[in-house]
Amino acid sequence: MAASKEEMTHKLTFRKFEDGDYVWGNFGDQIFSADTSHKCPTYVHRTPPCQGSCPSGEDIRGWLQIVRGIEKPPAEISMQEYAFQRSTEANPFPSMMGRVCPAPCQDGCNRNHVEDFVGINAVEQYIGDTAFEQGFKFSAPEELSGKKVAIIGGGPAGLAAAYQLRLKGHASVIFDDHEELGGMFRYGIPGYRTPRNFLNHEIQRILDMGNIETRMQTRVGRDIAVKEVENEFDAIVWALGCQSGRGLPVEGGDAPNCVSGVKFLEAFNTGHLQVTANRVVCVGGGDTSIDVVSVARRLGKIESLNKEEAPEHVIGGYVAHDAAYAAARQGADVTLTSLFPRAEMTAADHEVHDAIREGVKIKDGVMPIKVILGDDGRAIALRMAECKLEDNRPVIVEGTEFDIECDLIVAAIGQGGDLEGLEDFDNGRGLIDADKFYAVPNREGHFVCGDIVRPHLLTTAIGQASIAADSIDFYFNDQETKKRPKIDVHHFNLLEKLQESGLEPADYEKGAHRGTDEAEYSVHNYEDRSAQEIVGADELFLSHFPFTPRNLRKEHGPGAEQVLGHFEERMENFTEEKAVEEAARCMSCGMCFECDNCIVYCPQDAVFRVNKDASTTGRYVDTDYDKCIGCHICADVCPTGYIDMALGH
Repeated sequence: MAASKEEMTHKLTFRKFEDGDYVWGNFGDQIFSADTSHKCPTYVHRTPPCQGSCPSGEDIRGWLQIVRGIEKPPAEISMQEYAFQRSTEANPFPSMMGRVCPAPCQDGCNRNHVEDFVGINAVEQYIGDTAFEQGFKFSAPEELSGKKVAIIGGGPAGLAAAYQLRLKGHASVIFDDHEELGGMFRYGIPGYRTPRNFLNHEIQRILDMGNIETRMQTRVGRDIAVKEVENEFDAIVWALGCQSGRGLPVEGGDAPNCVSGVKFLEAFNTGHLQVTANRVVCVGGGDTSIDVVSVARRLGKIESLNKEEAPEHVIGGYVAHDAAYAAARQGADVTLTSLFPRAEMTAADHEVHDAIREGVKIKDGVMPIKVILGDDGRAIALRMAECKLEDNRPVIVEGTEFDIECDLIVAAIGQGGDLEGLEDFDNGRGLIDADKFYAVPNREGHFVCGDIVRPHLLTTAIGQASIAADSIDFYFNDQETKKRPKIDVHHFNLLEKLQESGLEPADYEKGAHRGTDEAEYSVHNYEDRSAQEIVGADELFLSHFPFTPRNLRKEHGPGAEQVLGHFEERMENFTEEKAVEEAARCMSCGMCFECDNCIVYCPQDAVFRVNKDASTTGRYVDTDYDKCIGCHICADVCPTGYIDMALGH
């Protein structure tokens, strides 16, 4: 009998079968003849899709399991600090990423097949903010390698590289041409999204590891030659980021009041831009464009602004606004245009929703075709037209042209690197080439990570920095760079967990041995495929999971009437209770979460709990193979896909 649509969308009480597979056999007969399969359960660790979707490779399932109380911390530390340690193995910025990462992990979450993804970002913010409040620190090895690395760029990639290198015992010096570290965290994202007290703390926590120096307001290739850096350091990491934005590729797009989104946000974040123009148009559709229009609505305009202080002069770096202008702000008319329909815009949907609530007008499915200039050569309007995509290229729909009057046009349509003075590294696209280990081809001792490889997400830059640090470590030790795993993330390691719990296997007894499930020198009944396999929803027993609404963070976003001058943070952190509740929605894909289904449903009592004094994450259940008849029930009812029928019997 087919399941009804109501059952399929609201009740997980049915099992899926292939078309034509509708006959229920005698389950008892199957059980008592199933030993002819010659298979018994083995416990298989796989990577969950949240982690497989995370460019920085965080052990997301791991720290969610810690927060919910499944994986226990060592006796001397709290749940919060243990979760912080696990989270920051891959990414040292939990407060920042919990706020601004667009969370591809949540898109990949298998819980989407039940009702709604786990609020991973919200729990990560809880971990990061608790670390700030309780003053958690990073530990670093006392013994140093004697090697020192130059890191060019103090943004997310450069700081993450310094952090990962210090964990391996290598010192570093960060060169940056700004007054403060932080890169895109500080200069590319508004402070109400990356609160400066949390940002400063997360940066300082890295510097506090020691043997990480900084040389600020120093541009390599201008203030110091590349050759000098090569002579002083044992390796170089290029983590420059992309600080230049693309101009509008249309007639009139070089008008003085056509500026890039990157420079607009930097002028705001440095405090130089205090007000914007009366009518602002931003061309984009991604996260940067949302930040631009949200900032423009907050800054507003003033009637008495001198021509010499027009926004483009501030953004160009020629003047700075007087902070007193803030008192005379009035609301600005702000429009965002996008090639794509709203549903297909690359910006996070909730960010688009917030911008609309704040009074931003959105014109979607349109493209710019010309900037209309006034007598003084400044833009006075942007001519647009509806468009459609053909072969992934926008094509104008004839007869749909219209003009948007404006005083400032901001292009947020892509970023590029600024390689002035570093032309030898330019691959012809304003970027630096990297091999699969993030080494610069044909440049011994040079490595690269972040947007200067290819502009992408902050979490991508942080993940690349981790791989580059591994490659540098191999380089320093004169070792051939290891082949990267198919699923290149920070994996849970059962042996390390056993050692942490005082349960490490005994020393290996040399000699000839056949298969055994009793020898204490071996980890039995377990296979780690996390470097090769991601566990999909079709491998889970989804009927185990009840419909549980996602716990939402409270937001304090302003409306159109309140947005002017509103620079307070929008996200409210979880309480411990809410963080634990939300973490408990994690389905622990690919790892046992101690539900007891296999024990309860085994008809032979062959599956049993490991004694408490020998149990730890990944070693909660075991199998008595003298009793097991290979009936497969334990694998069928395992919610997490942790049990495979594989062992010979």
